Amino acid sequence: MDGDRRDGVKIAYVGGGSRGWAWKLMSDLAAEPRLSGTVRLYDIERPAAEANALIGNRLASRPDVVGKWRYEVSQDLGSALDGADFVVASILPGSFEEMASDVHAPEEHGIFQSVGDTTGPGGVLRALRTIPQYVEIAEAVRDHCPDAWVINYTNPMALCVRTLYEVFPGIKALGCCHEVFGTRKLLAAVAREELGANDAEMADIEVNVLGINHFTWLDKASYRGHDLFPAYRSFIGKHPQGFEAKGEGTWKTDWFSSCDLVKFDLFKRFGLIAAAGDRHLAEFMPPWYLRDRETVASWKFSLTPVSWRIENAKSLRAKSASLAAGKEPFVLDPSGEEGVAIMKALLGLGSFVTNVNLPNRGQLGGLPSGSVVESNAFFSRDAVRPLVAGRLPPAIEGMVAKHIGSHETVLAAAMSGDARAALPAFIADPLMKIPPRDAEALFAKMIAATKSSLAKYYKGI
Repeated sequence: MDGDRRDGVKIAYVGGGSRGWAWKLMSDLAAEPRLSGTVRLYDIERPAAEANALIGNRLASRPDVVGKWRYEVSQDLGSALDGADFVVASILPGSFEEMASDVHAPEEHGIFQSVGDTTGPGGVLRALRTIPQYVEIAEAVRDHCPDAWVINYTNPMALCVRTLYEVFPGIKALGCCHEVFGTRKLLAAVAREELGANDAEMADIEVNVLGINHFTWLDKASYRGHDLFPAYRSFIGKHPQGFEAKGEGTWKTDWFSSCDLVKFDLFKRFGLIAAAGDRHLAEFMPPWYLRDRETVASWKFSLTPVSWRIENAKSLRAKSASLAAGKEPFVLDPSGEEGVAIMKALLGLGSFVTNVNLPNRGQLGGLPSGSVVESNAFFSRDAVRPLVAGRLPPAIEGMVAKHIGSHETVLAAAMSGDARAALPAFIADPLMKIPPRDAEALFAKMIAATKSSLAKYYKGI
């Protein structure tokens, strides 16, 4: 290693058979000339990891690839983590078939969820499946690479990171999410339209981030010293039907697009800029935006059906097989994620500030110490220092605190091996508009639907 590059870096990828996040990491590593090393892939679906190893190792011989990496498949979690410098975690907790229950079983009671992976009734069930797996990851990091930096991409983000620290308080873990990036891109569009800054890009937008993952807020936003709050207010007034960066009507055909109408409405009601996509933001609120399918359509976003995820997974499996066999080229495409930039900073190759999910050590006033919050942090050699973000207004802080309370309830249930102890969080969720007795019956039904993933971790299932 010299001062300008780092060779021999060891990355352990938990969920290394991923056909989404893993490919993004491969592409970003291939484009980074200052890093090289080994990526160990571990996945309970070993053939998927083996396919990714074939795909990744083929990249090294390409003349357009400047970051040279060797990809290996590990037979177990421990051997993947042994001596790792970084651990990347992106897993699917359970199956899409189980997620179908998370998302669609509540619909029989008129409870709609646009994502179902973070909050709402689906978020509670997904957390019960996820937390025990993150207990195992934390224990393995403690035993095999206690000094490694752990970068998490799995949802529910806050509870994944919270679990890692609960099990191994000395862990160096953080959660990365791109939702704030989307809002910064929107604010760049605001700067172009309202300030005449035709060359404004996301990187030019500075923000102060406060909240929890997917329910994140900005109380300051600027473009080259210009306060963007007045411009944002004016922009909203000029776009009463919403703003579609990808083109008019895209939200009707793209499950992940929206017109930012939920974001705009929350600004009008609470005075801060909500900094996540509409699909996520809507789930943290009472059913203002998710009352029924017609209401969702009126706010111009979508309920992503799990059937689409299942069909998309089939397409990705076919693509994986084709890439692994060399029948089609792997296209290098910058992901827009910051995982590689974070690794570079932690290895001493520069420093930067970005939003990240970490335990609250005073960066957000008014919220419990140790709860996982999202705010800006300064990254440098072997250090992540949360920046003091301040405090949310009382109305927003109360909503955020309620969700944090639910996180702690679900975490305690999972750690005790008593799934039923998560019921109070399930019943108290803002989307839960049915009587407690009906909610209890729904909870039992959803537990039964995912028992294949829960039975080994929870008593009485």
